[in-house]
Amino acid sequence: MTLDDHAEELASDLGVDKAEVKADLENLVEYSVPVEEAKESLRRKYGTGGASGGSTPSVDSIAEIDTDTGSVNLTARVLTVGTRQITVDGEQQLIREGELADDSGKIAYTAWEDFGLEAGDTVTLGNAGVREFRGEAQVNVGSSTTVTFEDEALEVPYEVGPDRTLADLRIGDAGRAIEVVVEEVEQRVIDGRDGETTIKSGVFGDESGRLPFTDWGNRTLLEEGATVRAENVHVREFRGVPEVSLSEEAVVEPIEREIEVGEAVDRRTVREAVATGGIYDVEVVGNVVDVREGSGLIERCPECGRVIQNGQCRSHGEVDGEDDLRVRAILDDGTDTVTIVLGPDQTAEVYGGGLEKAREEARDAMDQTVVGETIAQEIVGREYRVRGHLSVDDYGATLDASEFEETDGEPTQGAADLLAEVGR
Repeated sequence: MTLDDHAEELASDLGVDKAEVKADLENLVEYSVPVEEAKESLRRKYGTGGASGGSTPSVDSIAEIDTDTGSVNLTARVLTVGTRQITVDGEQQLIREGELADDSGKIAYTAWEDFGLEAGDTVTLGNAGVREFRGEAQVNVGSSTTVTFEDEALEVPYEVGPDRTLADLRIGDAGRAIEVVVEEVEQRVIDGRDGETTIKSGVFGDESGRLPFTDWGNRTLLEEGATVRAENVHVREFRGVPEVSLSEEAVVEPIEREIEVGEAVDRRTVREAVATGGIYDVEVVGNVVDVREGSGLIERCPECGRVIQNGQCRSHGEVDGEDDLRVRAILDDGTDTVTIVLGPDQTAEVYGGGLEKAREEARDAMDQTVVGETIAQEIVGREYRVRGHLSVDDYGATLDASEFEETDGEPTQGAADLLAEVGR
């Protein structure tokens, strides 16, 4: 059998699109995995678990589907439908994706063919695959899936249709529609798959708040102050926070209505904020218990802006560094800790001076680290309200502060206890 034959057999057994299976199979074989072993690995990946494939089980509800489920027969309501171009075997393929729901829950889906799905449709899917995507189960509607449109609408406790506010958007959302004002925008050139590509990025705002965006189509109507309706919006993760992604398939049109951007900030405990996995605009209150190494007077690479050590940049080697100010501090509110990062202006404010003062103190002490120590004496042990963009990764939680303000109250007993724990 050829690799194409193996892929077709697997796709039929698994209820998964052949192109997707073939791409996975080719990747494994390229790394010298024997074909039969590669096929077994893909059966485990897509949830069937056995060499013979097995029959297609039925499920009573979406709530029963998990990453160990193989393929399913399912009746559900289509909540959203989005389109996106992906590359399979070097060729462009248009897929449909969104959410399905019944009265027990919601689940994401990907359709590898145009089955004519529209938001609001009630469909019965036969032999639909289930795969794991970002740790969650997702329904895969492929060439082996039958799609039957039901006459009677299935009642579900979820909003049908694409319209959402920015606060409603979650990482992985597809086929959403938003009405926003462009608060910030810049044009830049990046190295894309097809060489240099010009894109736009910035910040959208609506009544619920703000989110960053990237426009891969470099649309001229996205200018600061413009109000637009964007359809077929996707939400991706960028530096740990949700970001609106406008592909070339997105539809963006101007609208006349005035949008007043909401200024209310979501205040959470540190533990609650970290549990989101990343949030663009959040406020926490806690005590600074430590100022980390690399705070105060630092040097950055003039090429990439990274902090350098001993004149060496990780990306550009030996460089003449440029002086800058920053603070990396640990904030603890009793529920968890987060690293707070202050930019040069905020650092100068808590330090009581700018670069010239920092350079002078470092020269007098013949030690650059003295500036960070001075800052630590000013802020450690005090309680602050911090607002900014929270990202969470394998190295922990980091809050890039847009606001850093000491609270009115005196340091609490809790702060004293926390400082005792860290030995300060």
